[in-house]
Amino acid sequence: MTGTQEFEELRPLLFSIAYRILGSVSEAEDAVQEAWLRYASARTEPESLKSYLSTVVTRISIDVLRSARARRETYTGAWLPEPLLTDPLVAHPYQDPEHAAELADSASMAALLLLERLSPLERAVFVLREVFTFGFDDVAAAVGRSEAACRQLASRARRHMQEGRPRFEADRRKRMELADRFFDALRDGDVERLQGLLAADVETVNDSGGKAGGQGGWFGAAKAARILVAAVPPLLAIGARLEPREINGHPGAVLRDPEGNVIGTWTLEILDGQIQTIRSVTNPDKLGHLGTVGDLRAVVRQRHRGSQRPS
Repeated sequence: MTGTQEFEELRPLLFSIAYRILGSVSEAEDAVQEAWLRYASARTEPESLKSYLSTVVTRISIDVLRSARARRETYTGAWLPEPLLTDPLVAHPYQDPEHAAELADSASMAALLLLERLSPLERAVFVLREVFTFGFDDVAAAVGRSEAACRQLASRARRHMQEGRPRFEADRRKRMELADRFFDALRDGDVERLQGLLAADVETVNDSGGKAGGQGGWFGAAKAARILVAAVPPLLAIGARLEPREINGHPGAVLRDPEGNVIGTWTLEILDGQIQTIRSVTNPDKLGHLGTVGDLRAVVRQRHRGSQRPS
């Protein structure tokens, strides 16, 4: 097997590591590409390409994350990770269904937001050790710390993650069925059906980057249902569409404008037969990896013009 072939086999793993450290699809792809360039220009062949590339992509990701922290502190509104399409769980490094499910949950929006609370080193150690089960010798080599230090970092990170550990409906089929009912009710503009699917204290969060869309908040189910019906069906009436997809391991949808361009994503977090959280991303800077990005504000203006026409 050539180095190029082996690298391509390792690419899903490398991307998965980088994405969980960075919370950005574009930055993770750049980190993987930089790891390849460093390997291609190396004068000697590493004993273990997996260990070598994992170390390189981890160190690149730590450096990028440190610089990204400053940008996120001045970010306008709620910050969410870049949405990652995970259906049908392709491009993941494990074929075992149980491990694949654990891997999907580790890439959930809620889990990635918890990881944001960790230092870059804690985050990298947690991802390598707890998510991808690297040995502490490999973790230590990847982050440039002693094994003893990595054990302390892992323990501290694990404690922080367990304290805020998100809970989700474990049955994927039940999650998808409830999501289908939610999107059907939303398309129909049925406030009562929507209200019945939402938790009493449902949270809606939107990452607009101050560029397109609102902010969200904590609402009662009744108010959230009314807001959703006021916002979405009018867009669908002028040709926009909701395309159900699995995003970050959970049911969701891609919102497209009448020309088929991406203008947003939705992710639903479900527990106890109800939708607990709705996370949406409408910041156009975070959608480019999903396809051509449209102008949400222009679509909203088009909707308003349509609603103002005399009947």
